[in-house]
Amino acid sequence: MSRRTTIQKRPVPADPVYNSRLITMMSRRLMTSGKRSLADRIVYDSFALIKERSGQDPLEVFERAVRNTTPLVEVKARRVGGATYQVPMEVRSERGVALALRWLTQFSRQRPGKSMAIRLSNELMDAANETGGAVRKREETHRMAEANKAFAHYRY
Repeated sequence: MSRRTTIQKRPVPADPVYNSRLITMMSRRLMTSGKRSLADRIVYDSFALIKERSGQDPLEVFERAVRNTTPLVEVKARRVGGATYQVPMEVRSERGVALALRWLTQFSRQRPGKSMAIRLSNELMDAANETGGAVRKREETHRMAEANKAFAHYRY
């Protein structure tokens, strides 16, 4: 990491079908080995499954799922005088969305199921209904921050 200049954030383009930056971020998070078209196909197939199963707009379900899994606080390790404290810190909005997308993909990969599109659609619908692994991870993160609230004065 350079000490002199701050790295410029690259703008994320909106996806061509739904015109949403969030979907582009999701497909980039899903992508493995540089296979972008496969990641896009998985996302769009899961959106088709969401529309077929729930009858709701898949973009709204996706945005609600991301909102439900975005953490507000997290704990960071901080060394003070030879002891390591878990210090609760507020999460910036960009990092919160990145964590939410990371958890959604992680827990959809761990799910049982035939294809990745089915697993992703199930995880998104569960997260939109405030259940599922990603929401549980957010709750766990919030509990850790609440338990370590006494060390909040060690913020940097």
